[in-house]
Amino acid sequence: MNPQTAEWVEKAEGDWNAAQQLNRVRKDPSYDAVCFHCQQSVEKYLKARLEEAGVNFPKTHDLIKLLGLASSLSGSPCIHTLLCSILTPSGIATPG
Repeated sequence: MNPQTAEWVEKAEGDWNAAQQLNRVRKDPSYDAVCFHCQQSVEKYLKARLEEAGVNFPKTHDLIKLLGLASSLSGSPCIHTLLCSILTPSGIATPG
């Protein structure tokens, strides 16, 4: 694994751990924060995959775009597209 890929993976795992911790909160849970960190984790794992394969990718939070690039490497089942379409707004949507 190249160093840049390892950095993406480390950051993805940090977001995943944050999502898990936030999801365990009993009093006043923040499900928006859980979804945000899940989206961020998936985004960073996709970018790690692209980085490791030497595929250039745009600066984006759009999981569908990133998944489209990654699917050319190994194929992408429809369920991944569905899950990415559900999570993408959690990383890019803003109030108002």
